[in-house]
Amino acid sequence: MAASYFFYDLETSGIDSRNSRIMQFAGQRTDLNLNPIGEPENLHIKMTPDILPDPDAVLLTGITPQETFREGLTEAEFLRYFTGEIATAQTVFVGFNTVRFDDEFMRFLHYRNFYDAYEWQWRDQRSRWDMLDVVRLTRALRPDGIKWPFDAKGKPTNRLELLTGMNGLSHEHAHDALSDVYATIEVARMIRSKQERLFEYLFEMRDKKKVAALVDSGQPFVYTSGRFSSEFEKTTVVAKVCDAPKKQGSFVFDLRFDPREYADLSAEQLADKWRWKKDSEEPRLPIKVLAYNKCPAVAPLGVLDDASKERIKLDMQLVRQHAAALAAMPSDFTNRLCRAAEIIEKHMQTTFLADERHVDGQLYDGFIPDHDKQIMSVIRAAAPNDISELQGDLSDPRLQALLPLYKARNFPRTLSGEEREVWDAYCKKQLLHGGQHSRMARFLARLQDIAAKDNLTDHQSYLLEELKLYAESIMPEQD
Repeated sequence: MAASYFFYDLETSGIDSRNSRIMQFAGQRTDLNLNPIGEPENLHIKMTPDILPDPDAVLLTGITPQETFREGLTEAEFLRYFTGEIATAQTVFVGFNTVRFDDEFMRFLHYRNFYDAYEWQWRDQRSRWDMLDVVRLTRALRPDGIKWPFDAKGKPTNRLELLTGMNGLSHEHAHDALSDVYATIEVARMIRSKQERLFEYLFEMRDKKKVAALVDSGQPFVYTSGRFSSEFEKTTVVAKVCDAPKKQGSFVFDLRFDPREYADLSAEQLADKWRWKKDSEEPRLPIKVLAYNKCPAVAPLGVLDDASKERIKLDMQLVRQHAAALAAMPSDFTNRLCRAAEIIEKHMQTTFLADERHVDGQLYDGFIPDHDKQIMSVIRAAAPNDISELQGDLSDPRLQALLPLYKARNFPRTLSGEEREVWDAYCKKQLLHGGQHSRMARFLARLQDIAAKDNLTDHQSYLLEELKLYAESIMPEQD
């Protein structure tokens, strides 16, 4: 059950949700007919001196760390407001590519500030949805009445600013969070007005139980995903192979391809085919994880009419042949496939560990114990001077490590002399560890590279100067 939409968008200091930070949060609540309710939200969140933004991200958004200091809330202040005023019962959080990007930043924000990372999206009948895959599936199946953009190379693209521009929709400042929110609402209205049945269907299919029912039916189905080629409007027909271990989802096979090519490969060979390789022309294993809880754009085969089959270049005779071949795969194929997934996951974990894992990024290392969840609520309500005393009550080592960071980032004026020394040492390590390869060194080198360009605008030059001043202001003293 849903009472309202809350369209939201973030501008961030970089693209890595584990190590970057939210600098701007904007949103607008609407009713289910997409009419605004109340005033928009437009908030900045303060950077902290252990973080350096990506200069390219700042050039894109125009938001400097100094601006967040002047106008922003601490993360703890923001989350108190968010949970009290925005995450109300029966809210559907919606955005444009929010499931894969913005939602992840919000989860890590909650985690490092002692909130449950997931409850804001499901407790009290809340849910989430994403307009990007709605746009993609509409373009693939029911594009009539909408103008669809292409990039400079003539390939289909669904970038928000191009979609709004071609269709005369208001979008004054791309990459400003509030402007992007308004633009997303306009796009949602356009699709709803042109293809209401598809819009309402996909809204209902945000429910993971309904997604699972379709996937588990045993029948091939239509699936739209950024993983698929723009040549086919990001859309294909897939069939379930098996459940995906450790995930709320399934492995699905793209039926454009013949599964018999992979029938006799070992787990190691399947993993090699599956793994993404930079600058490689070798086709990847046409299998992906379909996660039920990520609002996938899926539909039964009955939605395909002749025009959409032609549009996505789908040969249904081949699809049927490949579906039959998939059903006849060797009985141990699924075991080899699951083993291949384990090989890839282990490789990713090893790479991640080698990159000096940090407690800020350990959200997915396991669920927080129930006992610690109770302590988390006590920490959030505690006076800043009392926070440190609660560290011994926590059992999860991640939370134990996060607690002094939480205090220093949100309540720096309450640090004792000893705590200040620890925090300063921490910031120094974060910024200067690695010498010429440290975060600070790479940050300053990137500023120099950008400044050397001939085509910078006055505003870009101003932003670079602000970033240089910020780096100087947080530069730890050298030994």
